[in-house]
Amino acid sequence: MTATYTFDVFSSLDGYGSHTGDWGGYWGKQGPELLARRLELYGEGQRMVFGKTTFKDSVEMFAEFGVENLDPWVALMRNLPATVVSTTLRGPLDWPDATVISGDAVDVVARLKKESDAPLRSHGSLAMNRALMAAGLVDRVQLTVFPALTGRTGAARIFEGAEDFDLELLESRTLDGNTQELIYRPTRHP
Repeated sequence: MTATYTFDVFSSLDGYGSHTGDWGGYWGKQGPELLARRLELYGEGQRMVFGKTTFKDSVEMFAEFGVENLDPWVALMRNLPATVVSTTLRGPLDWPDATVISGDAVDVVARLKKESDAPLRSHGSLAMNRALMAAGLVDRVQLTVFPALTGRTGAARIFEGAEDFDLELLESRTLDGNTQELIYRPTRHP
């Protein structure tokens, strides 16, 4: 059986994955429904997959703020088993159950999909996930869109340089009256 792979990403309405402004985390738009939904998602058994940059950024965030001071879903994410795809990163890792696998992300994730008993999820890791989408390895794109336009302060365009895809909407929900969670099945556009 092949494990499903979900590319889970946060976005401003104009497609940025982060910002350089003073918005704060979640563009300052998190609410109790969003946080409860994230807790539900990350309470499920799954394996996280990270690229080196997102993994290192996450570890730095945990060190700076302390896991106990972050939202509870983030602590759950940190306690999930994780695979870090990197050709340069070496252990030991400051993560309870993380393994570094050296190699091309497409090859690593193709193997993980065949071998994993649990679903696979990646939060962030934009460049890696664009490559995985192009290789047909992403089963779901879970896009959480916050009600903010960050044209001046936006950073990390999520789909910058990505291939063309048709998206089939599988699920949608509105959280806290203004944040959209959209789950799509991507299919490469001919």
